[in-house]
Amino acid sequence: MEPIIETHDLTRRFGEITAVDHVNLSIAPGEIFGLVGPDGAGKTTTLRMLCSLLDPSEGSARVAGHDVVREPQAVKDRIGYMAQKFGLYMDLSVQENMDFYADLFGIVGKKRTTLAAQLLRMTRMEPFRERLAGRLSGGMRQKLALMCTLLHRPQILFLDEPTNGVDPVSRRDFWAILYQLLKEGITILMTTAYLDEAERCNRVGLMHRGRLIRCDAPEILKQAAGANSMEGVFVKTVRAADAPEAP
Repeated sequence: MEPIIETHDLTRRFGEITAVDHVNLSIAPGEIFGLVGPDGAGKTTTLRMLCSLLDPSEGSARVAGHDVVREPQAVKDRIGYMAQKFGLYMDLSVQENMDFYADLFGIVGKKRTTLAAQLLRMTRMEPFRERLAGRLSGGMRQKLALMCTLLHRPQILFLDEPTNGVDPVSRRDFWAILYQLLKEGITILMTTAYLDEAERCNRVGLMHRGRLIRCDAPEILKQAAGANSMEGVFVKTVRAADAPEAP
């Protein structure tokens, strides 16, 4: 199966700092892939390059069959990107925020009504459609941001730490929504600093200091590292990556 996301030596430098260092990824359609690592590991920069929001300094990437540098609009038409701070309007209601983003995507008429109803039902946000976004809980705001991102039915969903700071119950609900989206054929690439969330992904890429140091299914990573959890995998893998080379 042709990969829906593919990178070759993807690199981004900011002056003398290398934020992403020759990352090679291949993600299949219908997969949920997690980029895991601490702050500063290069996760967000990688996502921004894949979304054609930031040009690579070196290397290349293709998303949904399109080059992220030469065909940025074609990439953006096929993806949904939910940043860490999504642009919700706090003085607008849930419905008004959705209407605003539907206008941006050019979604009108019956299609808009049907999609909005489906998303509200899927996220269980129907009772809150008239509530101001500023009065929503953190978990509900994330659900609203996700609904706005999904209004144009993207092929690929990029999520940058979507459950950061969200309570455990809301995190569980959010993951239930992601699994439903997978059943509908949407490919998901997400970043997270929560190692327990990595267990829920089909495959995981461990990032450290801009490099992709391991990539495989969670169970395979645990077996290879002799660890019982992804936290153990990450600690052992980082220590091995940081160990000085033998002379």
